[in-house]
Amino acid sequence: MKKFKITVNGQTYEVEVEEIGGTISQSAQVQAEPTPAPAIKQPNHQPQPKPQATKPKTSGTAGKNKITAPMPGTILSIKKKPGDTIQKGEVVMILEAMKMENEIIAPEDGVVTSVDTNEGASVNTGDILLTFE
Repeated sequence: MKKFKITVNGQTYEVEVEEIGGTISQSAQVQAEPTPAPAIKQPNHQPQPKPQATKPKTSGTAGKNKITAPMPGTILSIKKKPGDTIQKGEVVMILEAMKMENEIIAPEDGVVTSVDTNEGASVNTGDILLTFE
């Protein structure tokens, strides 16, 4: 007799098989008794949920010029706040997309009227990031 453990659909069985010889006998019996599966220890820690970025209070209509997201990604940092002056070519925020940090630059001079996103926020292509006059 040989003993084997077989798992079928998550249920473990201990079986005994008798080797008779070179031919298969019709009278060979297999006894299957369910055996409890070994307990799997689950870690006690719960994964920490990512903090959800909240939408800013402004609607993106405060200024006549808008800077929009050129691609989907996550806002890593915001360099300017409402009331700050910006110059053409100046970095106003950093957008992470495809594991790369992309500088979002001001297309022209102006004064920031509203920042329409938050650090950590996920944005889609075309979402308004900042408005200025």
